[in-house]
Amino acid sequence: MCGITGYTGLNQAGPILLEGLRRLEYRGYDSAGIAIQSERKADADGSESAGSSIKMLKATGKVSHLVEKFEAEPDFKGVCGIGHTRWATHGVPSDTNAHPHLSADGKFAVVHNGIIENFAEIREELQKYGIEFKSETDTEVIVQLLAYNYKGNFKKALMKTIARLTGSYAIGVISDEHPGTIFAAKQASPLIIGIGIGENYFASDITALVSNTKNVIDLDDGEVAEITPDEVKVFDHTGKEIEKPIRHINWDIASAEKSGYDHFMLKEIMEQPQALKATIEPRIKDEEIIFEELNIDMKKFNRVHITACGSAYHAGCVGRGIIESLCKIPVEAEVASELRYRDPVMDEKTLVIVISQSGETADTIAAMKECKYKGATVLAIVNVVGSSIAKLADYCLYTWAGPEIAVATTKGYTTQVVLLAMFAVWAAGELKTISHGAYTTMVKDIMRLPERAQRALDLNSRVKKMADKYNDNQSLFFIGRNMDYAVALEGSLKLKEISYLHSEAYAAGELKHGTIALIEPGRLVVALCCYEKLLDKTISNIQQVKARGARVLAVAHEGNRSIFAEADDVLSVPVTDPLLVPVIEIIPLQLFAYYVALKNGCDIDKPKNLAKSVTVE
Repeated sequence: MCGITGYTGLNQAGPILLEGLRRLEYRGYDSAGIAIQSERKADADGSESAGSSIKMLKATGKVSHLVEKFEAEPDFKGVCGIGHTRWATHGVPSDTNAHPHLSADGKFAVVHNGIIENFAEIREELQKYGIEFKSETDTEVIVQLLAYNYKGNFKKALMKTIARLTGSYAIGVISDEHPGTIFAAKQASPLIIGIGIGENYFASDITALVSNTKNVIDLDDGEVAEITPDEVKVFDHTGKEIEKPIRHINWDIASAEKSGYDHFMLKEIMEQPQALKATIEPRIKDEEIIFEELNIDMKKFNRVHITACGSAYHAGCVGRGIIESLCKIPVEAEVASELRYRDPVMDEKTLVIVISQSGETADTIAAMKECKYKGATVLAIVNVVGSSIAKLADYCLYTWAGPEIAVATTKGYTTQVVLLAMFAVWAAGELKTISHGAYTTMVKDIMRLPERAQRALDLNSRVKKMADKYNDNQSLFFIGRNMDYAVALEGSLKLKEISYLHSEAYAAGELKHGTIALIEPGRLVVALCCYEKLLDKTISNIQQVKARGARVLAVAHEGNRSIFAEADDVLSVPVTDPLLVPVIEIIPLQLFAYYVALKNGCDIDKPKNLAKSVTVE
């Protein structure tokens, strides 16, 4: 959600900032802007011209609009600057509300990700001092308060300013009076420092930096960085300088490019066999699951609680079924935005599993902190190394899925599910709730998942034609039972978030308890039919909706001929263990959602109103 970047060095900052913003577009935004310290021009008498040296450009809409403005300004030059892509939270999308924001005296410019919860109080206070605000944003209070606090010491003024802020923030600031210097600070929002030679950077996401440097410093909450072309200094919340390790990024910019695909989402759907392989293979040795990161005594827990948001929550719903089935221990799955405001019953005998692709999801972080406060042990499943959730958790398992750029997650979700399955098998082995033969069989089936994912892709070459056939449905339903219902939740979400069609997922047995009233001639029902223990029940539900005129698109195991007598069309997946089939079953539904959105002319990688990393409540 939003993106920020900054550069200071010897090269022109404008093109570097704009390229960084382009690579941050996937996070979701509605406007963009840059601020640069431009060189002051000398007057006729040789003295410097009066006025601020900070120049800004802003534009609503795409980064390309900002690029057009930049290219029309040949004198917009400077070697130090900051940039931002904004996703509106306070005030409508507009050039005025777009970041960066300039202080009333013109001495400071700021970019900010997050939410300042006490901005109204600070704004009212500053207005009493005669300070005029130009925007409706919470961010502008930061730069106006900073200018008010400034008495010649940039760092001291910033430290005093952030001490007043309540909420979440990742901040980048430049000053008219400190050429070449950027200050950055963070609290509950991602921020990294990129280390170069004779130049340094900051950004909210490594994708903005990786084409320029692979060496980064991860800032922790409460820390402040002073960035100049020659060095980076990091200070704790007291202002004391501290040493921070440099982390090397092991992927290159090609990993974040489309590689010939029309959209990142399609590329990432097709990458799933390789992503699953990357998640699975390093953790299996001699047909045994090895988690070197875990030193958990599973016998101390009497229950497991899974919490997450969005697709990660749907992965958790699948994980609930797998863990409970294999480990014979009660498991709950709950949306993090609800859990954080409850008074959940948990203690030191509770294992909480938190799931997040980015590792920065605000509601998940808050729920996680609540669980830790109550004494629970927290295991995190995340993709982004060094993220906030990874650092806060007692234990962490990385999915190693590689960068995921499309807002609608695909390989992030499937690698989360497979890692939950691996954890369930490992934990069952620790608890002795699985026989040696069953353990070995499950491990072998897990190892086959990459090739089965590829088979699921190969089997569904006709999915585009099915999308063309059904793309005009303005409202449709996904139904399934047991594991199929958990997958239905994700399949429905995938369709609605990128195609903007109304879609709902229901446990198939609940149809007769109200939902069937909405079935009418021509209504599309997507029926998931891979949980074969209850296939007869699902077929009965298909017959019920067909009797009322619905069209049915089924997802079934390859070779299941009976389903062709019931459904109008069938998407096939290879036969897989019932507990593992959700990893494979979602793949044709991802493709279906993609091609429906493509047919309807939607912005697939950047769906409206959505953001990749939801760092605000």
